[in-house]
Amino acid sequence: MKKFRGLLLGAAILLSTVALAACGSSKTTTKSNTYQSELITKKTLTVGTEGEYKPYAYRDNGKMTGFEVELAKAVGKKLNLKVKIVPTKWDSLIAGVGSGRFDLAMDNITATAARKKQYNFSSTYVYSPYTLVTKAGSNVTASTLKGKTLAEGTGTDNEAVAKKLGAKTVPNSNFTAVVGTILNGRVDGSINSVSAWKDYKKSNSTKGLQAKQLDSSVAAPAESAALLSKKSPKLQKAVNKALVQLRKDGTLKKLSVKYLGSDVTEKP
Repeated sequence: MKKFRGLLLGAAILLSTVALAACGSSKTTTKSNTYQSELITKKTLTVGTEGEYKPYAYRDNGKMTGFEVELAKAVGKKLNLKVKIVPTKWDSLIAGVGSGRFDLAMDNITATAARKKQYNFSSTYVYSPYTLVTKAGSNVTASTLKGKTLAEGTGTDNEAVAKKLGAKTVPNSNFTAVVGTILNGRVDGSINSVSAWKDYKKSNSTKGLQAKQLDSSVAAPAESAALLSKKSPKLQKAVNKALVQLRKDGTLKKLSVKYLGSDVTEKP
């Protein structure tokens, strides 16, 4: 009888051990299946940005700031993650997500069809209309751009719009330098976002320049979003959830008004 009781006790202990092991395994699996497992660095959201495109991401007294820098930090806070901002050249920014340097890239990036083939995107958080900046008195308009020369950043949406409208482009992503080429007549103008032009006017003279917003029928407002690797679907979902929360609590609108001059976070 004692032997039989011993067998029962042994079986009970064995079953308990198996059950506990299964629970431990379940917890481990659950943790590894969250967006945390897709991060490059544990508990850190690594964000790539050009850092030279005011008001989206730029340096102020050596410190990175701007609409998307603050937005990245707000997203990180919602996800309980530290946020590491990594300035990099535009030419290698998007590729940096694919090579695993960044968890995501934020630099007023438009979710084009071509980019969607290689990368995932968050939900849209900015709808940015375009403006054509030319020399004051110029008769160059969106309808007369064919054959004209515009200064645009290589691979940017501004460049794509310029080419779509028939213009030739020369590479230049520094807007201050672009203004100089417009004023000295080296180029006929430049297409940029309305928010970037508004910000430029805050601290720079626009004497000798004129700007006209492109009608949405000519160029639909750029829909900007965070760019992520296709290997990070769970992180994409988590970022989207954070953006929904930031939209509901007013943070997204507040940052837009602060840095972009108005609320451009809603689809027109």
